[in-house]
Amino acid sequence: MPDLPLRTETDLLVLHALRCIGFSSLAAVAAASGLDESTVESQLIDLAVAGLVTRVPGEFGGWGLTEAGRDADAERIAAELKGSGAWNVVAEAYSEFLELNPELLDLCTAWQTRDPADSARGARILEMFAEFDKRADEVCARLSGVLTRFARYRDRLAGALERAVSGEVSYLTDHTASYHTVWFQLHEDLLVTLGIPRH
Repeated sequence: MPDLPLRTETDLLVLHALRCIGFSSLAAVAAASGLDESTVESQLIDLAVAGLVTRVPGEFGGWGLTEAGRDADAERIAAELKGSGAWNVVAEAYSEFLELNPELLDLCTAWQTRDPADSARGARILEMFAEFDKRADEVCARLSGVLTRFARYRDRLAGALERAVSGEVSYLTDHTASYHTVWFQLHEDLLVTLGIPRH
């Protein structure tokens, strides 16, 4: 493994954000990490020099992890969890997440299969998303109470729902920053944090 340049919280946030969202644009990594694009770009360049990330140029290009980068992230995340003493809290939050997950998937399906002309049904589904979000926020609050990087999920989920309610309905299930997408990334983060392989 190359010499790891992961010396700060910023290093870890950028590498781990990329781990959770997958191959992505600079803007997407910045949104996921909560950092500005110039900071993220600088960190990504440093990580690329170290062999932990790679960049594909062009219109459909972006940034992705190398195998060394995945290993480095797993090592740092495991050390972070151990150092925080938060294993039980994260494990309990993950159990709560798994209880909520089928409901979120059902809501997404209901939204995607609705008749767009049936505004009353659409409004009811939005109300159900809002009710769901209150319980999702409780899970995120517990997580961010022990590992602050999880606070970004609270912000991103709330932001996606707010945009959907205000009329940008693609932010429920179809946008790259949709509620469903952010929820999926939270799932990935919980798996990585607890060292659970995705099946």
